[in-house]
Amino acid sequence: MKNFINALDILIVSLNKTIAVLGLASGTLLAFANVMARYFFDKSWSWASELSNYLFIWSAFFAAAYGFNKGIHVSVTILVEKFPPALAKACLLFSHILTTVFLIFIAVYSVDYLKILHEIEQMIIDLGIPQWVPMLVLPIAFVTASYRSAEKAIKVALTPATQVVNNEAHELAHGSVVKD
Repeated sequence: MKNFINALDILIVSLNKTIAVLGLASGTLLAFANVMARYFFDKSWSWASELSNYLFIWSAFFAAAYGFNKGIHVSVTILVEKFPPALAKACLLFSHILTTVFLIFIAVYSVDYLKILHEIEQMIIDLGIPQWVPMLVLPIAFVTASYRSAEKAIKVALTPATQVVNNEAHELAHGSVVKD
């Protein structure tokens, strides 16, 4: 079971990171190529702007999900650091659980949103694809982010109260400078 969870972790991290990087790189290259084509050849691709936007959106959502893994999202712990260890642990655990519930809520309702888009058969004119296709990013990114947030909640729950705040601060500092 532990091997499965480790493999799942590696898969999710790789998926989030790869899509974020490829989305950003290809969106930038496509926008640049479209500007060059318009400037030098007086022609541009009508679909390039729309596709670039969706590539950037996918990149942002997957980068946010990746951020949960690295622990690089903004958090204010100045007050929690002043609390007694048991209260600090309870606050951090509550925060992670609340975040997980919120992310699951968004993931569930994004599936409902996709169903509506699928039913009304709305198309993206410039790209010639159904609107629900690029919106697949919503449930995928929010499910992976909720997985990471739940993982953090479990980690806080299993950590002794005296070490919780130190672990959170170390993880933030360590995660922002250590490469995968």
